[in-house]
Amino acid sequence: MSFRREAYVPKGGPDGGDGGHGGNVVIVADAQLSSLIDYRYKHHFKAERGTHGKGARRHGSDGQDLLLKVPLGTVVRELDPETQEPLYEIADLTSPGEQVVVAPGGNGGRGNIHFVTSVRRAPAFAEKGEPAQEHWIELEMKLMADVALVGMPSVGKSSLIARISAARPKIADYPFTTLVPNLGVVRAQNGQSFVCADVPGLIEGASEGKGLGHQFLRHIERTALIVHMVDVTGGYEGRDPVEDYHAINEELKAYASKLADRPQIVVANKCDMPGTEDAIEALRKAAEADGRTFFAISTVTGLNLDDFVTTCAAEVAELRKEIAITTPTVDRSEAWEHQRLRRDNKLRIEREERHAWRVSGGQIERMVIQTDWDNDEAVAYLQRRLDRMGLEVQLAKAGAVDGDEIRILELTFTYEDPNKPNTDGIEIPDEDASDQQFEDVEFEEAPSDPSHVAEASSETE
Repeated sequence: MSFRREAYVPKGGPDGGDGGHGGNVVIVADAQLSSLIDYRYKHHFKAERGTHGKGARRHGSDGQDLLLKVPLGTVVRELDPETQEPLYEIADLTSPGEQVVVAPGGNGGRGNIHFVTSVRRAPAFAEKGEPAQEHWIELEMKLMADVALVGMPSVGKSSLIARISAARPKIADYPFTTLVPNLGVVRAQNGQSFVCADVPGLIEGASEGKGLGHQFLRHIERTALIVHMVDVTGGYEGRDPVEDYHAINEELKAYASKLADRPQIVVANKCDMPGTEDAIEALRKAAEADGRTFFAISTVTGLNLDDFVTTCAAEVAELRKEIAITTPTVDRSEAWEHQRLRRDNKLRIEREERHAWRVSGGQIERMVIQTDWDNDEAVAYLQRRLDRMGLEVQLAKAGAVDGDEIRILELTFTYEDPNKPNTDGIEIPDEDASDQQFEDVEFEEAPSDPSHVAEASSETE
């Protein structure tokens, strides 16, 4: 709050500038990053606050945004602040530079120059700044690969990616040698290339989390093509290759039904071993019965690997075209603004006690927070704004009577019947474009509970 004081300028009037807006906390996808290790031990981040407004109509500066960089493939989810359970997905950042605001900064308070009217020439109050929002979010990284190699442990997935790309995973003759996914860039003879992920071995029950199944299966969700590898020798356990094939498909389906419909190439490995002809033929029939392409390969001798890589590259190129056509472009900033307006334009009235009511809503609560309660003029201004927005009328419709207690956040007010005659005989006009009547009120009465809940929303034009 400020007034102009200058020689030879009588009645200078109010000249308080607005406070600066707070900075946003923004999650940004960065192609140079490969992990979320930066956020493992530091959990609290805060953007810069705006500065105070000054006299001579000087506005405060806005706070700088805080940019938090994450790898491509990071999923951002909102968490319940109490239970820490995921509520909903905010964004799936898959493109370099893609970003989403996870905690918007509060708006700066308005200076007293905004509250001048034809009868209130020198308002002695200003508006407080809007508090920043606090959110708990979860970051989960999922691999960005075109092809995922899946199968039972020790079927040769790591050997395959080492043979067709420059990746050098750990290879040994015991199960679960691979504990983290390995990525490799594969280039076909025709020049086409794709990114391949060697996913750690899956076992029966992986969809329920057995053998770290959830941690491994999540990396398959993004891939356009699944290469299902099967050891036709049965491994050291002597397993049936066809049973292994069906078992892994059941786990994929149980984890996410969409994975069962994902394009899949079935690969029989170790086909250079003697006595595998019958197993190869049985697996071929099972794959073709499901309408899937089949290859019999050997990662040791290189049998059929060139044809296999060329087929994968062509399939990936076709799938990329389909994804580009069917994936809509989402304007996250517009979606966020729409969500904010929808939240702001809702009013909830709930009876907490016989003569006590709880009023909540984004716009109402923000007005209360931004009011200077030590300033009588500011409090009176808020009261008139609430009247013009129709709060008293909605309370009357909900069943409030004269003298009831109205609770907004931590504050309490006394309700006055709007039909009660105005004994003061004075009405001070205020002009504020943001004040809008609440419409389309719905009432709900619990059959066994005397509490009365009303929902109202204002419509912007």
